[in-house]
Amino acid sequence: MQVTHVGSEVFPFSRSGGLGDVLGALPAVEASLGAEVCVVSPWYAGLSAKPKEIWRGHLREVGWDNPEVWVGEIVEGGVRYLFIGLSEFERAGLYHPDDVWRFSLFGKAVIPVLRLLGIRPDVLHGHDWQAGLVVAHAHLSGWRTVFTIHNLQYQGRWNLTEARHWTGLPEWAFGPDTLEFHGDLSLMKGGLVFADRVTTVSPTYAREITTPQYGEGLEGLMVRLTLEGRLSGIINGLDQERWNPRHDPEIQPYSDPEGKAGAIAALRQEFGLDSAPILATVSRLADQKGMDILIEALPELVEKWNVVVLGGGDPLLTAALIGWAQHPRVAFSQGMNEPLSHRIYAGADAFAMPSRFEPCGLSQMISMRYGTLPVVRETGGLVDTVPSDVGFRFAGTTPADLVAACDVAYDTLGQPEQWQERMQKAMQLDFSWQGPAQQYLKLYEGLGRRG
Repeated sequence: MQVTHVGSEVFPFSRSGGLGDVLGALPAVEASLGAEVCVVSPWYAGLSAKPKEIWRGHLREVGWDNPEVWVGEIVEGGVRYLFIGLSEFERAGLYHPDDVWRFSLFGKAVIPVLRLLGIRPDVLHGHDWQAGLVVAHAHLSGWRTVFTIHNLQYQGRWNLTEARHWTGLPEWAFGPDTLEFHGDLSLMKGGLVFADRVTTVSPTYAREITTPQYGEGLEGLMVRLTLEGRLSGIINGLDQERWNPRHDPEIQPYSDPEGKAGAIAALRQEFGLDSAPILATVSRLADQKGMDILIEALPELVEKWNVVVLGGGDPLLTAALIGWAQHPRVAFSQGMNEPLSHRIYAGADAFAMPSRFEPCGLSQMISMRYGTLPVVRETGGLVDTVPSDVGFRFAGTTPADLVAACDVAYDTLGQPEQWQERMQKAMQLDFSWQGPAQQYLKLYEGLGRRG
């Protein structure tokens, strides 16, 4: 089985969030299970490793001024990583306001580059809207395709009149049943419409996006895909070697709940916290993640908890947390800091995720791996991964709902035997990629192999 994944980021070479983690883990496990796997992503200026350049030239399919395209390669862990270079991707950072234009160029380059290199996979697997155009072109080329929604909220939309000329697609591809969405071009919709099978990153989220509350205006299409048997949910896995308290170089390693006490003491000392238990979160600062709910709940939370937050994003939420960091029981570290995130996952007692929606989520899996019990809203992947006898789940979206769940966690923490039992169960849960990878390979096989 020859599989080519296409996505906008891939750990450890480029990463801004969970998508990069998925493309850093799933392909390697598929390769270990016998598949021949390639991953295609942009050649950003800030890649963490320099690929070996294997081709440079011009592709008429990319159009416009016939821009120069270059291709780099890294082979690692049984996976061939290909990086497509275009001048639009030489800026600092991964994402920019004109990304629909940038990923339209990238989307037109992928299939020609694969052909140049003699790669004709049994299945092309595109991830999120940045790969939607690639899936459309692959379908029109007669390739079998899978498209995975990592977050339906982000759809790659642009004014249709202007953007239709960027795509290289025929005119019939811009109707309301194809890429047009309320007068815009939607690259997400391109992936959804043209893929042979559509997956999302948890079974519960696959059901939620068929409803107006979570469907982002595409719920009608999601219902149709479900009725056609083309939409399903496969829960993400976790890189259990990268996130392993038994040999994590960023902490004093431990293998059981008793050994966690040292990590808690270290985090308490690092942030100068008092003896109250530690409630933490590592998150993008966004309304989707419920960070406004957490901030509004702080006056009551700090009566019982120290609160530690690591993350960046919305300027207003960031400013609010900077202000709250003056409180002796609140610690806030702005931005992404992977070593610190390991220390937080290990050193907190409980982990808050009051997400309004959560397609899958990795933080709750990581926290349980480290014996840190999650307090989560009942939505998406949080429902599918947090057992009710391990974490603390709540249904509402108000600060009072979060506070009530944290109060239950606090009371349980005061019953050491119950808390230890939950921690033990949490640390024994299996979140490896083996199961999800096997499900994906079965899905690919169901599409058949190329002739």
